[in-house]
Amino acid sequence: MKRSDYPTVESYAALESTSSQSTPTTASLFDKLTIIRYLRSYFSHTFPLFQWINRYNVPWFCQDLIAGMTVGVITVPQAMAYARLANLDPQYGLYTSFAGTTLYCLFGTSKDISVGPITTVSLLVGQTISEVLQKHPTISAEQVGAILALIAGFIALVIGLMRLGILVDFIPGPAVGGYMTGSAITIALSQLPALNGTSDLVDTHQPPFKVLYDFITHLSSTCPDIIFGLLSLIALYIIKISCVQHTASTEGKETNHVFYYLGIMRAGLVVVIGTTLSYMVHHTSADEPIRVIKTVPSGFDALGVPALDKQIIHDTMHVIPPMIMMLVMEHVSVAKTFGRLSNYTVDPSQEIVSIGMCNIASAFFGGYPCTGAFSRTAIMNRSGARTPLAAAFSGFMLILALFVLTPAFYYIPDAVLAAIVIHAVSDLVSSPTYLEELWKARAVDFWIWVVAVGVAFVTDVEKGIYAAVGLALASLLFDIARPEIMNNVTSPSNNNQYLLHCPEDILVFRPGQSILYPNASHLSDSILQIVKTQTSPGAINDDNQEQIQADQAWNECRSLLSSQQRQISLSAIVIDMCAVQQIDATALQTLIGLRANIDAYAGHPVRWVFVDVKKSVHEKLKAFGFVPWQTNNSSMDSVVDISSSGGSVYFFRDMQTAMMSMERWQ
Repeated sequence: MKRSDYPTVESYAALESTSSQSTPTTASLFDKLTIIRYLRSYFSHTFPLFQWINRYNVPWFCQDLIAGMTVGVITVPQAMAYARLANLDPQYGLYTSFAGTTLYCLFGTSKDISVGPITTVSLLVGQTISEVLQKHPTISAEQVGAILALIAGFIALVIGLMRLGILVDFIPGPAVGGYMTGSAITIALSQLPALNGTSDLVDTHQPPFKVLYDFITHLSSTCPDIIFGLLSLIALYIIKISCVQHTASTEGKETNHVFYYLGIMRAGLVVVIGTTLSYMVHHTSADEPIRVIKTVPSGFDALGVPALDKQIIHDTMHVIPPMIMMLVMEHVSVAKTFGRLSNYTVDPSQEIVSIGMCNIASAFFGGYPCTGAFSRTAIMNRSGARTPLAAAFSGFMLILALFVLTPAFYYIPDAVLAAIVIHAVSDLVSSPTYLEELWKARAVDFWIWVVAVGVAFVTDVEKGIYAAVGLALASLLFDIARPEIMNNVTSPSNNNQYLLHCPEDILVFRPGQSILYPNASHLSDSILQIVKTQTSPGAINDDNQEQIQADQAWNECRSLLSSQQRQISLSAIVIDMCAVQQIDATALQTLIGLRANIDAYAGHPVRWVFVDVKKSVHEKLKAFGFVPWQTNNSSMDSVVDISSSGGSVYFFRDMQTAMMSMERWQ
């Protein structure tokens, strides 16, 4: 055997290469399985953390740590204040915040979101807890809060997994603004008794206007708490305004950051000072001159599986829909806002998944419903968070508060927490500029806002939400059912040239939107009425006028046309479909009936001309009998259908071509 006959290294390499190309690997086999690819993609979308965690680095860690700890310091006093608003002890606000901030980084797609209790949801939870405890005094408030979180979380999770984030788009801005303003007014009024120490005398679970009346009635019973409450509220606004002004005037300077952090930590600063003064007052006085929150258990005292109670579930189901709307609207709108500001994309459906998981976790930690908070998210963004992991570092600060700082919480005055809540909700009130914009844009949008605020003020926030959303949907349906129908259109739909001549016997219409079942009948009636107003019924002359009068319908109170109008016999109906993106079966059947009615009125088959028809709409027209059988070979590029049940039907790409063709018909 010759030496050249032995295989060389190169031949072995070539053989291995050929073998590797022809022999499928396990990975390649899995990649070819559609279900595996789908599951891998779905898992990646459900847990976005795994899309970026392999690129995590030290600079990102440092920035996330700073931002997360900054927000954590702010979250502690807010969480305790919001828990009191929810008729729960302060520690339950901390449990809620910890569950939300820790779980969000696994499921969220926003680097800035801070999940935890918010004022509007806390108010709704507090109202619900009061209602349930009145019916069932043996049930605990924290049990109601946990069940609300569990139910709301499960429903939100289902909505997110089914990728139904589009549902958020059905709730308009004026309704959201109205419910936010109504909530702010309700919350502020409910905190006034705690601010001046008369919370034992005023029932804050009444409608807001009654709370205001009772508060004014008991002003004479004001306690020393008012000193702590008013001074705290004034201090919060002074620090906020001063720091904002100084930060704006010293942009780029070293002191800018100092005043920025002083401004965002003003709530914590006020709590520290108020607690110190409260401690001094209590230790120099024989009794308790001001109300304090007292003992806060250390650690996760309520950790465990939520105890489901049929009575609680039954009595809280009515509040679940508005609560879901609040949770989803607040969170998705905040996530989208800061996504646009920082130039990254958020997935609304995945954000709803994250809210669902955070609320389910909150229930197991003993918390209550939570969502993304605008104020804390803004601070997270400004503090330089780089990934969703920043929220987890806020959780470390909450652990520190729960395991180390709880003894110091004993002397926090109730009035100080009330001041923090009132200060926080002031940002929820719609500005006069916003209301002016609503009025100028569309009066009905302004009235949607007014209804939301008014109903919330005289009843409660839940009914305010229902009223605003109901009015908004009614307005939407009315707009769909009564679209603008332009008659005698004088300009083509796709260029700026004007039609110089449109024969009198041709009527041109342009629907203002898609033709669907709510507006199909209105569109048909409007077109038929215009046809009867502007053209003659059949061939009117002096000989047959009396016969036509006799044949006129009993409920048609229109007098016969003038001698000039009698000469106008309708020859064609032109419908510019440029704004019609969709058409349904009801609308198609209505068009068929309209065509028959017009033919009967005119006394002869009338040509129908459709201009600028979308492909999907054209296919549906064909399916309902407008089947083309002949195509013009001229430059007009039109499709003609000769129907035995009526006149010819034409389809043109643009109005100019349609008018050129119809001029040749004369």
